[in-house]
Amino acid sequence: MPQEYPFALISGPCVIESEQLCLDIAGEVARIAKDFGVLAIFKASYDKANRTRLDSFRGPGRDKGLEALAKVRKEIGVPVLTDIHFPDDAQSVAEVVDFLQIPAFLCRQTDLVVAAAKTGKPLNIKKGQFMAPEDMAYIAQKAVASGNSKIMLTERGTTFGYHDLVVDMRSLVRLAELGYPVIFDATHSVQVPGGAKGASGGNPQFIFPLARAAAATGAISGIFVETHPNPAKALSDGPNMLPLTLLRSLIEQLVRIFEALPQKHAKPIPAASSGKP
Repeated sequence: MPQEYPFALISGPCVIESEQLCLDIAGEVARIAKDFGVLAIFKASYDKANRTRLDSFRGPGRDKGLEALAKVRKEIGVPVLTDIHFPDDAQSVAEVVDFLQIPAFLCRQTDLVVAAAKTGKPLNIKKGQFMAPEDMAYIAQKAVASGNSKIMLTERGTTFGYHDLVVDMRSLVRLAELGYPVIFDATHSVQVPGGAKGASGGNPQFIFPLARAAAATGAISGIFVETHPNPAKALSDGPNMLPLTLLRSLIEQLVRIFEALPQKHAKPIPAASSGKP
């Protein structure tokens, strides 16, 4: 990550709803990132394999989803990130995207982490809601032992009773002490898992304060924000997403906080291409 970037903005819709929606959101993410000197990484999932109900929208599937991500990469010129759920998908997905993401629920799946690591692509490994931050060291070791030390660790909240997550800001510092860049997921951290009659609810009013607190730790290297022009109509995770119109204000606040810190412990984001072929 070039020195001029204070941190990375990983942002996009939860799931690929359409190619045009991805292009529209990616374009705005890229503009905001450029205006504030932040590294833009576009994120969207081609398959949401962990939906609560069988009839929930999962996405367009791998092949069509990768076509959309490739178009974003080519036309918008930003690196793209997507999550994988099966070891067999790692190599084919890595041929299209710049970053592979390991979902929080699957972070302990050894075969998945190893397969992703062996592609050589930078990895964003999300901390399970059930895991202590220091235990992520062992997950990272699986990737390093497989020949890949280009790792980011993402905090997305910890299960606290039924249908609730809490964020322990100490976790960000503890994750940073492991020696890898730390990302704070500001939108999944306000999720209410399974708390909306077979779907996940959310408390989006906490996105701004939690994101500001995370930036103030000086431990994070980036912010993860799922965003949508109309979260109420989003096909996945709408209740905990940030309206796209508020993204600029959030990033402006986080950049100001980050730049005001007397000391930072953030690590550089693993290198990725510009997004253009």
